[in-house]
Amino acid sequence: MYEIEIKILDIDREKVEEKLFSLGARKIFDEEIHAIYYDSADNAIRKDRKTFRLRKEGKRSVLTFKCYIENTKAKVREEKEVEVADFGIMRSILESAGFSMWLEMKKHRTTYECEGIHFEIDKYHDKYDYIPEFLEIEGTNIEKIYKYVELLGFQKDDCRPWDAIQVAEYYLKRMQSY
Repeated sequence: MYEIEIKILDIDREKVEEKLFSLGARKIFDEEIHAIYYDSADNAIRKDRKTFRLRKEGKRSVLTFKCYIENTKAKVREEKEVEVADFGIMRSILESAGFSMWLEMKKHRTTYECEGIHFEIDKYHDKYDYIPEFLEIEGTNIEKIYKYVELLGFQKDDCRPWDAIQVAEYYLKRMQSY
């Protein structure tokens, strides 16, 4: 499966949610997420611009492998995902197999869905709590994503094709310039 997503930073959550409800979106998730990113000892996964992640989404745990696909408009990844029965046991298996954690992130996510498009409002915790809430819009068609960008009152120029690390780096630089 391919995922296409953009991020819109510095949002007014209340206004975004009002517009989502007016468009007929329904809330489908509102819980904590704990993500652990893994790599091999030689960092081959990251060197190849791939992602290997174990994530606990509320009560559900998912192991995901993503391959980077070049695109300047959006973050595009080929994604393979499987639900696992136990987050802790899967974590132990990965570490026993020689994979090591290189990044751990925790956040609260609220997800809305409308016409197959997901709208996710994320607020990071712990060492990434300096990142303000932002909106991620995900779907399988960039033009449909842009349609909703405009319906929500944003413009294409507001869209960032960034991953979480790039968002964190952006806000760190912004904080350091003050």
